[in-house]
Amino acid sequence: MKFFRLILLLFLVTAWLGRTYAQTDTSKVRVNSVVMASKDSIKKNTPDSLIKKHDPRKATRRSAMIPGWGQAYNREYWKIPLVYGALAIPTGLFFYNNNWYTKTKFAYEAKYKAEVYKDSSNYAAIDPQLVGLSSASLQSYRNTFRRDRDYSILFFLLAWGLNVVDATVFGHLKDFDVSSDLSMNVKPNLNPTTRTPGLTLTFSPKKPAHRLYEVR
Repeated sequence: MKFFRLILLLFLVTAWLGRTYAQTDTSKVRVNSVVMASKDSIKKNTPDSLIKKHDPRKATRRSAMIPGWGQAYNREYWKIPLVYGALAIPTGLFFYNNNWYTKTKFAYEAKYKAEVYKDSSNYAAIDPQLVGLSSASLQSYRNTFRRDRDYSILFFLLAWGLNVVDATVFGHLKDFDVSSDLSMNVKPNLNPTTRTPGLTLTFSPKKPAHRLYEVR
């Protein structure tokens, strides 16, 4: 019982110290209130022609036209290299696989003509790395490179789509206040009947705070 009372006492002292610290920090709260009030007054006194809300649809359309343009509109410039890096990988794989698909296709057709029709006119144009391969091996490599080339196109379209989705999602989140200044209050309390400590948690979600942008 004494241990429980000691824990309760320490808890109440800690809560009291936290409240005291919060009261000594009222100057910062007042400054923040003045800043928010000044922003509201600026918004009210600013003409409608100079008030422009962030439009997620613009981010979507711009990313659909040019990768990274929507991220630039959202002012997330650090994502642009990631977007182009994600698009560059399947692009490089496409050219690599398409190059070898063309070579193996030509080599297979040349060897097939030489074996079946005894026509070796194109035999000298076969890539030196493919000369020693049989027709069956060339056919297998040709199919593999063609499959990987088609997959690279699919991955490129997928990366482009993810770029559009990213710009759209973060375009919608741009108007919401995601700062660490949350309206949450924790208060200790004591049940007078059972004399057991407890906590009261009050959480007030913030409304979306639209930002001001200059018309360009």
